[in-house]
Amino acid sequence: MDPMIRVELPYQLRHLANIPVQIELATSSPATFRAVIEALEIRYPMLRGTICDPLTGKRRPLLRFYACEQDWSHHPLDEPLPDAVMAGSEPLLIIGAIAGG
Repeated sequence: MDPMIRVELPYQLRHLANIPVQIELATSSPATFRAVIEALEIRYPMLRGTICDPLTGKRRPLLRFYACEQDWSHHPLDEPLPDAVMAGSEPLLIIGAIAGG
């Protein structure tokens, strides 16, 4: 059975896709950051290219990934998600970074 991953998106992406704060996505096993992003883009086509740059495949610089109270933003996208996220006990948070000066 494919894991059901709970995902929380920043307001701007939730508003764009007209979705609630938290959604559940089925991904392939083992679930990776890339698999979650691909599942999001399939289910919500308007999100294509908003989390990762479509040309480079890299995470957009003003978005961060958090899981289990840790920043996972600089981990490879093909790295498996933490066990607690795959078990559904913890959500994967995609958060808009704050920048300015």
